[in-house]
Amino acid sequence: MLPQQKIKDLCSRLPRRLRSPISLTGIYAAFWCLLWIDAHVWFWLNRWLSAIGFISVIPVLFFWVRRHRKSSLLIRRGVLSAFYLPVWQLAVQLPLLNFSYALSISISQIGTIGAFFLGLGWTAWGIDHETKRVSTNSNYSHPWDPRRLSAWYFGKKNHKLRQSLLTLVSYTILFSIAAFILTRLSGCSVYESPLGGGDSIQLKQVVKIQKVINKKFVINPYSSVLFNPPPIDDVKLEVLEVTEHLYQIGQGKGDSAGFSSGTARGKVRFIRLKYNGGDWEQDMDRGSDLNLLTEYGVRTGHPVSDRPEPMEIGRLKSFPKRKSPPIVYMTGQEGISLSDMEIKTMRRYLLEHHGMLFGDNGGSSGWEGQFVSMMKKVLPRVETIDVYLDHQIHQIPYQLPRLPIVAPHGRSNALGWVVDGRLVAYYHPGDIGDAWADGHSGVKREVWESSYQLGINIIYYAHTEYNKWLERTKK
Repeated sequence: MLPQQKIKDLCSRLPRRLRSPISLTGIYAAFWCLLWIDAHVWFWLNRWLSAIGFISVIPVLFFWVRRHRKSSLLIRRGVLSAFYLPVWQLAVQLPLLNFSYALSISISQIGTIGAFFLGLGWTAWGIDHETKRVSTNSNYSHPWDPRRLSAWYFGKKNHKLRQSLLTLVSYTILFSIAAFILTRLSGCSVYESPLGGGDSIQLKQVVKIQKVINKKFVINPYSSVLFNPPPIDDVKLEVLEVTEHLYQIGQGKGDSAGFSSGTARGKVRFIRLKYNGGDWEQDMDRGSDLNLLTEYGVRTGHPVSDRPEPMEIGRLKSFPKRKSPPIVYMTGQEGISLSDMEIKTMRRYLLEHHGMLFGDNGGSSGWEGQFVSMMKKVLPRVETIDVYLDHQIHQIPYQLPRLPIVAPHGRSNALGWVVDGRLVAYYHPGDIGDAWADGHSGVKREVWESSYQLGINIIYYAHTEYNKWLERTKK
């Protein structure tokens, strides 16, 4: 049976009220809202499934455009305007398949401007239409109604101009409030670690020998041509250093690698904080965050997300206390500018939600001062300490013989902020994000390998400490 026939048969089984195009479109709109929430809040779906869901708006749009192709110009414009939001979000999501975050952000910003002017156009048309309708009704008179040009606050002249200015100001305020709610207060976000268990133990580095057998040459002994063939079986030995998974990596009791307070659908995610004043998105388009996530999943056996997550600091408030991300990441090389509200949000996240901040200097000798100054505002009573190589974060699951430095930007050791024996913030001075990126920025293998190991250690440390806290506070 053809797919179109299957769809028709399925639709024919629905109640008559649900078979109408408006009802079916309403069902799709609800489905699209769930996709949008997942793409911005939950991050449970695979990025390809999410993209396919957003692409499904195209046939819905095509149906309504075709249905009203002979309708009035006003109706056709209304149909196209109604589909502006889902088509815009489709354009925002598609670059993420190739991890082009800069392009996605640019499309999002341009789309916001387009949405503003589209809404302004319809608002101006609506006010003008209502003004004409009300003016023809001689029985209607109200001195406060902005639809009447004779309203007292429009004065004695330039009524239309003042009405237009009032419309513009009112619409701008309402649009700004709506945009703030959608971008900053996006409901209740949830972070869940993968369910499992294991031991916090070092991964052993072992040496394996791999045989490489060259091609075999078959020689005709009766040929008149003389050959000087190589040995028939030229066996070459290659020594490869690999990681052997001898242990189940995790914390607590469980059947697979993971954390005892996790969930079956939980995944390890990597959240990068957006902030004003610097290039917070550094190396994202070069696969930095995703490469680290992938390496973490392969080496620990933990389920991981298939996409990193850029997030505003204000969004941390939307996570419940026991469903917050164990770690967030911040990098850059310019200034760091946080509002008072963002400072309070960060403090609440680190102390009350038991989170951890991982800061990496992306390429400036001045960024360390910016980061330390920010931490003095976030945790004014906590002193900065040096984090040496004997600390747990440098020992498990990988024992680091030295701190990897891709590009030195001042000091050669890490800094930390400790609360109740736990590292709540960790600062790295040497731009290891460059080593995670595609091509590893040309550094040597031992440098980018150590950089991966340090990143894995930090993610694992944060999740382990978070899981211990969940176990202690379990009701």
